[in-house]
Amino acid sequence: MKTEEEFKKALSNKNIPILVLDQKWHRLFAIHGKTDEIKETEAEVSELLALQGKINNELKKLKKIKSQLMDDIVQNMDDENDNSAEREKKRQENKKLIDEVNEKIAEEEDRLLEIPKEIKDANERLMILSMDYFYSKIRVNHTEAQEIEEWIAQVRIDLKKNIIRKQNRTINNKEIYSYLHDIFGAEVLDLFDIQYDDPMIDNKES
Repeated sequence: MKTEEEFKKALSNKNIPILVLDQKWHRLFAIHGKTDEIKETEAEVSELLALQGKINNELKKLKKIKSQLMDDIVQNMDDENDNSAEREKKRQENKKLIDEVNEKIAEEEDRLLEIPKEIKDANERLMILSMDYFYSKIRVNHTEAQEIEEWIAQVRIDLKKNIIRKQNRTINNKEIYSYLHDIFGAEVLDLFDIQYDDPMIDNKES
């Protein structure tokens, strides 16, 4: 089997689906369950996906706040009821808030740029762990299937041998009974409780 580095190199240009979102991947573990390492890596991918969604929602909220602050600045510029000092104070406050929001947006966007690679790396590790796990299962199943096949083949041979042995014993009993019957007669054989069961004869009499 290839090493993890060889796998990563081979997978570099492949589009691997996000395994934790694939029901067929989960169903693969329905019988034997997941190893602790697979569970840990699965949790890591799930947490990264959740974080990605959380940051996207946070960015939407921040951009909405920024838009509201910008609208407020425009409204203050057009508001003739405010004196210039109050208007300037509001403008400065809004500008400060917008700068803070812009800084937070930049931080979140930078973090958001990192997450897809982290998801891809964790998902590839999960894929390699899964393939390694099922590679072992397939090998064990293949070995056991071969052993069972050999057992079946031997049973067939033994069955054929035993069928022949049974037939030989039956034929031998028939000959013995026939000779004893001819020599001593049925009454003597009955005294010794010697009987010969022949299904063909029984069916015919029935």
